[in-house]
Amino acid sequence: MRQLKRHWPFHLMILPSLVFLILFSYLPMAGIVMAFQDFKPRLGITGSEWIGLDNFRYMFEREDSLEVIWNTLVIAVLKIIFNLAAPFIFALFLNEVRKELFKRYVQTMVYLPHFLSWVILGGILIDILSSDGGFVNRILGMVGIGPIFFLGEGNWFRFTVIVSEVWKEFGYGTIVFLAALSNINPSLYEAAEVDGASRWKQTLHITMPSMVPMAIVVGTLALGNILNAGFDQIFNLYNPLVYDKGDIIDTFVYRTAIISGEMGFGTAVGLFKSIISMILIFVSYRMAYKWANYRIF
Repeated sequence: MRQLKRHWPFHLMILPSLVFLILFSYLPMAGIVMAFQDFKPRLGITGSEWIGLDNFRYMFEREDSLEVIWNTLVIAVLKIIFNLAAPFIFALFLNEVRKELFKRYVQTMVYLPHFLSWVILGGILIDILSSDGGFVNRILGMVGIGPIFFLGEGNWFRFTVIVSEVWKEFGYGTIVFLAALSNINPSLYEAAEVDGASRWKQTLHITMPSMVPMAIVVGTLALGNILNAGFDQIFNLYNPLVYDKGDIIDTFVYRTAIISGEMGFGTAVGLFKSIISMILIFVSYRMAYKWANYRIF
């Protein structure tokens, strides 16, 4: 109680966040019960028929349910791999730049896309990737490559989603690796120079090994988001033509629960995803602690 009186201004500062968390994260958990009901909005949670695990059985029986789970895994895994590799490589190159002004300019330019909403970027991508006069297809046409349906053909849609995600986020992800580079002891490079090591050998034997622990932490923690393939991005870019390759769990839940009105089924799919994600988060933190000695507490 004494500590509470002493630090009450700090507790007051976190009160709005705590209220926000309770209202939008904990109270909605009561809706989980819909996953076990044949939910009817007019009857409400208390009046809808209880059907046990039928929604979950139906989820695994539906062909499109298994399809969206596979799509989510493919897109999310590819995003994790390239969102790890791109910042790692870019940080290595940026570390070799000696002109600080140019280095800061490049950092600022590659960070900017991270702060743009997918609503804005989605509109831009739809316009420039259009098969009917889009900027990219006009450029391809000049070199004899016929129009590519980037957002209308399944495999090209996946390619577009992954490339645009990496472009948007790799600059921001570079911050983590630049922070790891700043912690390298300069005496290691001095000793390597004395031994006659070239810049490439210094990078290979000092810089990269020093970044590997951070890469392991980032990669293992990303496993917890392996079922989050990016609702905002997919929702703003996809269309019925690419459902077979581009529909993910979150967009599937939106379409079945909100558009089609199958709220019980949609809740079951969302609950399934949340349980798997929780397990993966626990496993990823254990892996990060075991392999890189990373811990929150």
